[in-house]
Amino acid sequence: MDMVTITLDGIQVKARQGSRILETAMDAGVYIPHLCFLSEADPPIGACRLCFVEIEGRIDAVTACTTPVAGGMIVRTNTPRVDRLRRTAAELIIANHHVDCKACARNRSCELQKVAAHLKLKLKPQRLRKTLGELKPVDSSHPLLTYDPNKCVLCGKCVWICEHKVSGPLNFAFRGFQTRVSTFDQRPLGESKCDSCEECAAVCPVGALVSKVAK
Repeated sequence: MDMVTITLDGIQVKARQGSRILETAMDAGVYIPHLCFLSEADPPIGACRLCFVEIEGRIDAVTACTTPVAGGMIVRTNTPRVDRLRRTAAELIIANHHVDCKACARNRSCELQKVAAHLKLKLKPQRLRKTLGELKPVDSSHPLLTYDPNKCVLCGKCVWICEHKVSGPLNFAFRGFQTRVSTFDQRPLGESKCDSCEECAAVCPVGALVSKVAK
């Protein structure tokens, strides 16, 4: 496999030709906030907009999960502009997320908690907060899975896994602020064609899709 050298925050690192900046950073032990990255997804999902970085010579910041490395590339993962972009994206996600960490199955193993801690954000920011309205019903109809749409961050990982690995029922429904992960015809999970692989729960970065079976 061909390798190239890039400069990541002032340090030269080797990267696989054709890999994405985010993958290279992860291999190098450099944390870049992200919620939607799946290594097997090609093209990348690119939904959360948390992984902005700057590349020397480019005017605009780019998302690390969608941008391939190139030999000689100089990448900065921690600049004031990058921080502003990430914080804005994270605040939008958090503002639409039902924060109930203590009662959540993913408490202390939640990727959103990790993102918020890295960006020094509270999980109840006031800026950009919109009225969430009434909580949507939690779907516990499936014998192995529980889906809480109020915790979903619309990362798209469960939808990708469901579509590409098992041809399952999950997809996005509705638009705008009403967008949610759902099944065909908005049927409960227990009435869908789910094959109970639990892959969706395995990739969910928060506590929206969780297994009822203790691991």
